[in-house]
Amino acid sequence: MRRHIAPFIGDKRLTELTLPGLREFEDALRTADEPRSPALIRGVMVSLGSLLADAQERGLVAHNVVRERRKIKKKGAKPGARKQLKVGKDIPTPAEVKAVILHLNGRWKPVLMTAIFTGLRASELRGLRWDDVDLKRGEIHVRQRADKWNAIGAPKSKAGTRTVPLPPTLVSILREWKLACPPGPLGLAFPNKVGGVEDRNYIVTKGLHPAMVKAGLVTKDGKVKYPGLHALRHFYASWCLNRKADGGLELPLKIVQARLGHSTIALTSDVYGHLFPRGDDGAEMAAAERAILG
Repeated sequence: MRRHIAPFIGDKRLTELTLPGLREFEDALRTADEPRSPALIRGVMVSLGSLLADAQERGLVAHNVVRERRKIKKKGAKPGARKQLKVGKDIPTPAEVKAVILHLNGRWKPVLMTAIFTGLRASELRGLRWDDVDLKRGEIHVRQRADKWNAIGAPKSKAGTRTVPLPPTLVSILREWKLACPPGPLGLAFPNKVGGVEDRNYIVTKGLHPAMVKAGLVTKDGKVKYPGLHALRHFYASWCLNRKADGGLELPLKIVQARLGHSTIALTSDVYGHLFPRGDDGAEMAAAERAILG
C-alpha cells in the first residue's frame, strides 16, 4: 500500500476508481521511474482488489472495479483455456540460459542457479531452509514457502511438498554458498543481507535482470526479454521434458508433475504438453510398418 498504491492513487476517493482509471494506474506502475515488474503489478492489483472488497463490505464503495475487470477478462477467455508457452518468448532457450549463467555472480548465483536447475517457485526459493537442503544426497526437500508479505507458511498445495534432485555442479555451488550465507534465526538458504526473507522483486531487479542485460537478452524497447523468475521455472519444465539427444532429461510426465509440485498431471499437461519430445515420426512409422508387413 505504502510503496505501490498510495504514491499513485492515494489522493483519489474510492468512488473515483473506474475501469479506465484502473488501466491508467497499471500503466503508471509500468512506466514509473522505478518500473514495477509484471509479476509485481499483478500482486499490487490483487492487494488493491482485497482493499476494495473490504471497503465494499463496509459500505464505503458500491463497486470493486478490480474484480469487475477480472470478470470481464474471464468472459472473453475460453473455459479452461491456458496460454500456450513458446520457447524463445515465454521459455528461455538452453543457449539463453547458458548465457545468463555466465553472468551470474555474488549471492545471486546460488539462488538463480537453484531456480534454473530445480524449478522451485519464487516463494519456495525465498522460504527454503538449509535444514531442507541435503548436499550429501544431492536433493532439496520443499516443506515451506515465503508469501508476498514475507510470512513463512506451508507450500502452495499438498503436492508442493516434494523432493527435487540437484545436479552435481549446483551441489558444489550451494556447498560454497553455505559457508558465506548470512546467518539468521530462520536458517534460510537464500536470505537477505541480515538473514531475513529476501524480497522477490529485489532478486529479480538486482540479480536476474542485470544478468539478462549482460547476456544480451533485451528487447528492442530496452526491456529484459524474460521479466520474471517464473521464466526459469518454465525452462526447468522444458529441460525435464526435452529429449536426451537435445540436452534434456526426457522424463515421464508424471515425474515432471511431481518435481514441479503441480496438484494434477492435467495441469502439467495443459501448460507444457506441447513441449513433449518428438522423434523422427517418419522413421518410427516406417519401422513399425516393416514389423507388421515384413
